[in-house]
Amino acid sequence: MNLDDNNGTTVVHRTTGHKPRKSWSTLLIGRPLPTADAPHQTIGRLIGLAVFSSDALSSVAYATQEMLIILALAGASAFSYSIPLAIATCVLLVILTLSYEQTIHAYPRGGGSYIVSRDNLGAFPALVAGAALLTDYILTVAVSISSGTAQLISAIPSLVNYKIWIAIAMVIFIMVMNLRGVKESGAAFSIPTYFFVVMMYLMVGIGLFRLIAGSLGTVVNPPMDLMAEVAQPLTLFLILRAFSSGTSAVTGIEAISDGITAFKEPRSKTAGQTLIMMAVILGSLLLGITILANQMGALPSEHETIISQMARTIFGDRNLGYILVISATTVILMMAANTAFADFPRLSAITAADGFLPRQMTYRGSRLVYSRGIVALALIAILLIVLFNASVTRLIPLYAIGVFLSFTLSQLGMALRWRKSGKLAEGEELKEKGSTLTFEKNWFQKMIINGFGALITLTVLIIFTVTKFSEGAYIVVILIPVLVAVFWSIHHHYEMIAKQLSLDHVVAAPRVVRQRVIIPISGVHQGSLAGLRYARTLSDDITAVHVSVDPEEAIRVQQKWEKWGEGYRLVILDSPYRLFIEPLLEYIDEIDAQRIPNEVITIVVPFFVPRNPLANGLHTRTAAALRNVLLGRKDIVIIEVPYQVD
Repeated sequence: MNLDDNNGTTVVHRTTGHKPRKSWSTLLIGRPLPTADAPHQTIGRLIGLAVFSSDALSSVAYATQEMLIILALAGASAFSYSIPLAIATCVLLVILTLSYEQTIHAYPRGGGSYIVSRDNLGAFPALVAGAALLTDYILTVAVSISSGTAQLISAIPSLVNYKIWIAIAMVIFIMVMNLRGVKESGAAFSIPTYFFVVMMYLMVGIGLFRLIAGSLGTVVNPPMDLMAEVAQPLTLFLILRAFSSGTSAVTGIEAISDGITAFKEPRSKTAGQTLIMMAVILGSLLLGITILANQMGALPSEHETIISQMARTIFGDRNLGYILVISATTVILMMAANTAFADFPRLSAITAADGFLPRQMTYRGSRLVYSRGIVALALIAILLIVLFNASVTRLIPLYAIGVFLSFTLSQLGMALRWRKSGKLAEGEELKEKGSTLTFEKNWFQKMIINGFGALITLTVLIIFTVTKFSEGAYIVVILIPVLVAVFWSIHHHYEMIAKQLSLDHVVAAPRVVRQRVIIPISGVHQGSLAGLRYARTLSDDITAVHVSVDPEEAIRVQQKWEKWGEGYRLVILDSPYRLFIEPLLEYIDEIDAQRIPNEVITIVVPFFVPRNPLANGLHTRTAAALRNVLLGRKDIVIIEVPYQVD
């Protein structure tokens, strides 16, 4: 071992000069980025709003419609209740914004509900929050993409038979863009996000102006497909169902707190300002759209969205204004999936770093993003889209339970954090895994804000679970405990492995006193002799083994081995049933049974490596077959010796 002249240790640091070669992935997602570029891949408020707020902002395209779909069961006279329900949703939005703004400053390294729950409530609540959020991000992709497809079909009804394929194509497009990196995908998506915001404010502004002027009018030929059903009584349960559907507008509010590390310094300040910007835009548009939908008599429908009816009424049929609104809405609903693609991989990486998901989720890809998390999210979302036929109404009941469960745990955790803070002396610090806790002068007020937020979100969670349970919410109620059980099993596996590999209290392993080498050969040729030459470097106790299914071939092998085998043993195993692996394993078992303490059996397997990779299938992969069978056996080593052929 070379010594490092600078410090006298056996540790030598080198930086490789190797750079990744160009490939199809380079053309698709861009050139690989070095780790040193990570600080330059952060984003500011404007791009951050596009990356992390598109989910929340896009919900104004369907939140009002989902409320009206439920209220339609009681007839058109019940639609007026959507306005107070929208106001209640905005109040909830304010509470959540204040709560998560505190979370952002308390946990500047991100992680959101999972980190807050882990540090203040414990491992089990943290896993519940993690499972809820990961489920929510998957559903965010499925719901937003399905809703975007619905907007497109509203404008072009002839595409209805292709809606699943359109939705799948949208998911793949968003996946590829996110594989290119946060900064690049954010810059690309910021234009459509702000285009949507401008078009929504333009439509709502013109609509309110015409309403005040008395020239707004009503929707011409509104779709009646959902109004043909027999009206139900307007009950409190029905109103609560409508409210729970409308609260889909606040899903995504936690996204910024999960992705703080993506923002430029000062991260907490930048992320907090972005959160407030998002809340103001979201609340104002939700109220404006709900008020106008009531005034112009828009009706919920599976065939034409509320936004489509509003746009053609305000702008006058399907003219340029209508086309721009529908285009902007379709794109932003696609973009809403981008929020999940930004946060799901980060949360997966944090959870994996704690040992509750596969460690591979913590590895960054060539573009400094968590590529495995991005691809996993896309595949699961596509599966949901196919299973639920890209229907927003069928997916919505699954959507918000995970969100409000994580909201509740996060706010409860923050309330306990402020309580702990109040017990510290001024200048005293308490280091936790996710942050450093210090005394806060206003700890009591902050505790009240988060405590009240936890109470409100728990109430909404109960309402949503009860009112949507039979419509499909039971799936999430079952899925979250299953995911938590999976997380625990993964963690248990990693803990068991770590305990077995630990060097604490380690006793030096006894030295190997003997190595017995077995070489399976199909014939005597240059490849098998290459294996023999390598085996001689390991031990002088070498046995070649040939499994015979042809007596004449066995004679030829024996004659050649006597000439080329250099005096080493050859064992010929006759196989009357023409089996190969089984007789070889039987022989290895016999040798293993005779093994003395501290003896190792090494199986050296020569194999051909054709220059043409297509020819690999023409050769028996003995080493792979032996490895699969003997992998769990102690003190048996399998070594492959390649021999390159043309």
